[in-house]
Amino acid sequence: MSLSRFLVALFASTVVLAASPMPAQAAAAEVDGDITVACASSTLTQDADWFFPSSENPAALVFLQHGFSRSNSNVFALARKYQAAGFLVFAPQLPSSNSNGCTVNNTGSNPAFLNNVAAWLGTATTGGPLAVSYAAAATKAGRTGTTLPAKYVLAGHSAGGDAVTYIANRLRTTHPSAFTALKLLQLLDPVKSPSGTNMADGLTGLAPTSLPIYTVSSPPYLSNSQASGTVELQNRVDRPFLGVRLTTGSHCDAEGSTTNFLCTLTGGASKAQNVTALQTFTVNWAADAVAGTTTATYYPGGTYYQGLLTSNVIQTIS
Repeated sequence: MSLSRFLVALFASTVVLAASPMPAQAAAAEVDGDITVACASSTLTQDADWFFPSSENPAALVFLQHGFSRSNSNVFALARKYQAAGFLVFAPQLPSSNSNGCTVNNTGSNPAFLNNVAAWLGTATTGGPLAVSYAAAATKAGRTGTTLPAKYVLAGHSAGGDAVTYIANRLRTTHPSAFTALKLLQLLDPVKSPSGTNMADGLTGLAPTSLPIYTVSSPPYLSNSQASGTVELQNRVDRPFLGVRLTTGSHCDAEGSTTNFLCTLTGGASKAQNVTALQTFTVNWAADAVAGTTTATYYPGGTYYQGLLTSNVIQTIS
């Protein structure tokens, strides 16, 4: 090949390479959105925040539910930990008081309302409210044209743990495709509702399935109704490992740096080591459940786990 032809070929290949740059990494984004949900004969429009990771292909959707008398802003610290690990996080605000029983916890009759909340996931692939909320948030985040992840994680704090347990079982009975996409149920110091049997029924239905169910709990005391949700989990699900108890934990640990005095006044202030442990376990257990892997260090016998066990930061729940 002549020198002139070689230079022409080299220039052409350079042009092709220049026209095909490596895909850019998106910037992480937080979007204040909303979502609709049926409540008796009316429709509520609820605040719903979205946390987009830097990856344009999130590992899964984490549905993160706050507890009774709390707000979605109180779980933002944990949402950001999931986000940093590559998850898309959806944190909705559900009422704590409503004359029609449309509440996060069951104070009389909220199953009909939670059925509608479960339908967010059940209709996510067919243009339901969750898909609509996501599309609007994605546009604000500069992710137009993207779709919801194909895998889900349900995580709930306090009464939110009661709610997501019911929702998970509702997916099993009514939205089987969405239940197949559900990879983990995470209960963060769960508290049973004062009425009804939502948590008991949910756990009874889920116990025979292969769905992983893990808790990070604090010791029994007034703020978590004497660990009522954790006791229900142990009574209803017979498995060798159900999670951990933070030996000096506070009911506010799941809220971390975005808690406030309304929680700490009755629940006590969190210790940094407990918040770190909760965030580390929840994020890594979620990553494993979604990927179908087991990162040994975060389970009994693993280095990280045994270090916390030996130093009496945690106890095993089974």
